[in-house]
Amino acid sequence: MADISAAELETLWDEFHSVVNMNSNELGAWLRTSDAGERGEELPERAGSETGQRVLAILRKRRTDLTDDDVAVMREVVDTVNAERERVQVADAVRDPEWRRRMMSLGHDPVKTT
Repeated sequence: MADISAAELETLWDEFHSVVNMNSNELGAWLRTSDAGERGEELPERAGSETGQRVLAILRKRRTDLTDDDVAVMREVVDTVNAERERVQVADAVRDPEWRRRMMSLGHDPVKTT
């Protein structure tokens, strides 16, 4: 990867896996479930948003297999989730299911405790 040092990549990897608190099985199931009623059921490997699918693909990779595009998605997800967590409190997430669904489509369940 051209524009990131090994130390920066390690930090980003850790931050990404901190904000993405759903594992690949949970996110895959969520993407399939969230898509099922909206536009008709998609093929399982195409369910969910493009970003959600990219997050899912990253969760299934080793750090050494990341591409520049993966790094860009990881940065975007970390920035988005952190900004949204500052803006909306967990208690509000329960009252705003649409916001929670958007966050979960990025792999972050704001009400997940573990």
